[in-house]
Amino acid sequence: METYATARINKEILVQAPKIKYVLYARKSTESEERQVLSIDSQVKEMLQLAERDGLEVVEIRRESHSAKESGQRPVYKEILEDIRRGRFNGILTWAPDRLSRNAGDLGSVVDLMDQQLLLEIRTYGQHFKNSPNEKFLLMILCSQAKLENDNKSVNVKRGLRTRCEMGLRPGVAPTGYLNEKRTDRKCQAILDPERALTIKKMFEKVAYEHWSGRKLYNWLRFDLNFRTFNGKKHLSLGNIYKILDNPFYYGVFEYPKKSGNWYTGKHEPLITKELFNLVQEQIKSQVLRVEGKEFAFTKMMTCGLCGSGICADEKFKKYKNGTITRYVYYGCTKARGTDCKCGYTEEKEILKQFEELIEKIDINEIQVKEKIKEDIERFSKMQNFFLGNKEKVKISNIDIRGYAKYVLRDGTDAEKRELLGCLKSKILLKNKKIVLDRY
Repeated sequence: METYATARINKEILVQAPKIKYVLYARKSTESEERQVLSIDSQVKEMLQLAERDGLEVVEIRRESHSAKESGQRPVYKEILEDIRRGRFNGILTWAPDRLSRNAGDLGSVVDLMDQQLLLEIRTYGQHFKNSPNEKFLLMILCSQAKLENDNKSVNVKRGLRTRCEMGLRPGVAPTGYLNEKRTDRKCQAILDPERALTIKKMFEKVAYEHWSGRKLYNWLRFDLNFRTFNGKKHLSLGNIYKILDNPFYYGVFEYPKKSGNWYTGKHEPLITKELFNLVQEQIKSQVLRVEGKEFAFTKMMTCGLCGSGICADEKFKKYKNGTITRYVYYGCTKARGTDCKCGYTEEKEILKQFEELIEKIDINEIQVKEKIKEDIERFSKMQNFFLGNKEKVKISNIDIRGYAKYVLRDGTDAEKRELLGCLKSKILLKNKKIVLDRY
């Protein structure tokens, strides 16, 4: 029987006990092995019913769809921990312990908050954990068990993929020119795509024997053949074309994972020979070396005014009788949007002359780099005055912005020319061998 003194003590404890303010945290993992877990809305519905039944005060509901396998990768969860440190919440309401943590780092953060008396209670659908040694220990065991399950799944998946590779089956979607077999007795095997395999083979042959470039392949596939990927929605991009040409899967081998050094012989039917593949690599390497060795000032700065394609550059060398060699650079349309563009080629000296004339005509405010030019000149002048002992102050109003811009075009580095032209507000067009801005 409860005495008066005991009742009074219990009443004082109840009065002094802090009120718990819960944040409801619902997380839906993106991992395929957890697809059976309740959806976020279902978790919220169930936990709100529990809160109403037990008279819990839920201050806020937070939702998240990030995996808990790695520490510190969930922005909403990190915000909750910060709010607990600031005293906004002191209780967490969630569906299960593994919703909070599946790694040691996040688990340690939660336990630390409980040790600091900032987090008083964690409630799940079937359990609740208060700030006591036994209940914290149980929480750590349950979360550690979830981490163990994740680690074991990772090991099992890797072992399964390795076994699959040893059987000659490449994991993932088959590359263009192949299809994934759907028959259950030949599951995961790649078979030749009857509609695309021959075209992919011709791509290798045209590069190896006819020395086609990637751009020429792109135009042939898109405009002549209207070649599309398996789903029929997309044309091959130039980057995808080079990836195909660099993929050893087409001659019967594959590396998995990429850059791991683990090579396997595929069970699929090779589309080309290894000798053809090697010829293609030599041809591509020579093309890349030629391109990378060039430095052009105005590439990627202009657009064709006739078809909207990019503007590329090429160089020619002329040897005179006296032995001197002169280099000429020409700019023209890449013809990415049409092979029949009549843009033609314009020499770099003519391009430079037209840019200088353009600087004279345009509004000075068109050059957004004006303030930077002023700062650069002022800094240079101050440095010059320091070394020469000249105390005369530079007058910014006397700076010839147009003259400085023309100086950069004539004698600046390629990087300085790009920076200057990149600060023009308008798009630069090369149309009928003339430089124009799209707003003029």
